[in-house]
Amino acid sequence: MTDNFSGADDNGLWIRRFHPRPDSAVRLVCLPHAGGSASFYFPVSRAMPDFADVLCVQYPGRQDRRAEPLVDNIPDLADQVYAALLPWADRPLALFGHSMGASLAFEVARRLERDKGIVPAYLFASGRRAPSTHRDERVHLQDDNGLIAEMRRLSGTSTQLLGDEEVLRMILPAIRSDYRAAETYAYEPGEPLTCPVLGLVGDDDPKVNLDEAAAWAGHTEGSFDLKVFKGGHFYLAEHQAAVIKEMADRLRPLAGKA
Repeated sequence: MTDNFSGADDNGLWIRRFHPRPDSAVRLVCLPHAGGSASFYFPVSRAMPDFADVLCVQYPGRQDRRAEPLVDNIPDLADQVYAALLPWADRPLALFGHSMGASLAFEVARRLERDKGIVPAYLFASGRRAPSTHRDERVHLQDDNGLIAEMRRLSGTSTQLLGDEEVLRMILPAIRSDYRAAETYAYEPGEPLTCPVLGLVGDDDPKVNLDEAAAWAGHTEGSFDLKVFKGGHFYLAEHQAAVIKEMADRLRPLAGKA
């Protein structure tokens, strides 16, 4: 289900509101991982308390947008997501991003603060190293078998899906494009954010260690906290209720609730 708040012609392409809460005190914007889609966050949308209106971002090149050109770099994708979110900024915006989505959420937050003076209510950075940390990663340059092997290693896509050759042919271009965006992202130094940041990470995540996750503290003048869960890159599949509670507890004061 989509429910456009604005009159922007293409806003419905970007935003999915599976459980619209028009009287909410805050909007929680969920940004998917590499190869992910808005529907990944359907359970989050369903489980969040009524004071949060959950907006799930749909990137071009997948599902109902699969005929659109892919965006293979974070800055351009951040520009487009930022523009799509502006009509929804009639109330506080919090940003949650997992993996590539966390880098994207950071860049969207920078644009909101820098260009519009809109300070996000919170930035939730999950399963991703801080922007200022670097790894030389080249999964996007591997052949299809190498890309599939990486997806299996991270357990981000079901075995059933990975075994469906027809589906794989459809989704691999989007996954490769997203990996290219994530792996070629280069942080450009600038003013730190002023919003509070919560880092969330699995203690056995091959894509980010605890030091890299803790380095998010250097990217904001606001408060920072780090929550560590048991599990790997997709720890949040096992700890969905706990992750949602962490976000809800931090957003609840915006609704005037204890």
